Amino acid sequence: MRLDVDVEGVERATVSGVAPSEVVEIDGWLVPLDAGAIGRAKSAVPLRHDLGAAALDEIEAAYRSRGLEPAFRIADLPGLADLRAALARRGYAPTKPTVVKIGNLDRLAALSRGAAEVLDRPDAGWASVFTGEGFDPADGASRVSSLSRSPGALYGCVREGSRTVAVGVASLEDAWTGLHGLRTAVAHRGRGHAAAVMSALASAARDRAAQSIFLQVEAANPARNLYRRAGFEFAWLYEYWVRT
Repeated sequence: MRLDVDVEGVERATVSGVAPSEVVEIDGWLVPLDAGAIGRAKSAVPLRHDLGAAALDEIEAAYRSRGLEPAFRIADLPGLADLRAALARRGYAPTKPTVVKIGNLDRLAALSRGAAEVLDRPDAGWASVFTGEGFDPADGASRVSSLSRSPGALYGCVREGSRTVAVGVASLEDAWTGLHGLRTAVAHRGRGHAAAVMSALASAARDRAAQSIFLQVEAANPARNLYRRAGFEFAWLYEYWVRT
């Protein structure tokens, strides 16, 4: 793990970027409460990597009082070992290992000269990539709904003719920029569109006084190779803890 990372800043920016319906704070935890498709918008996360299990009852009650199934997003780090053990005793198990990666805004802004646009609001073409070929339409529609209401977000896209073929979102929270929703239409992959979207969003975020940038990617996603080439460095790995 990178020891210089502002964990609380990253986690607050992460939750803000996926715009859950409701967020509460409970004893050092950020608890997003949402029924959509985005896991980060509906799983409780500790704001430090050394918290114990004292708040678990209250967090579970917060989810259940709203008709939601409790879920937790926990880093695989020694300081949270007791917490992971407590969740296991309650019948939770880890799934979807996901990597948090930290990048450099200047390096990312210079990554590509591709013709990507940056929008203040998503348009129909931007939304269409999430529900197009290669993506689950219901899942995509839920993600569009969440990401479209992200406060202070910027929306990147690449168009070929009249069709939007690649998209992404940069959410700005204090000094942090989080990249979310990077998608490229199946027939248009391998042409540098994702790099162009990331580069344009990084440049726009830097112009708005952002200082740091991060993204999160499932450990098995081959896009990790692109992010590595773009200069993103491993910060930590987390898993979603859900009832089996």
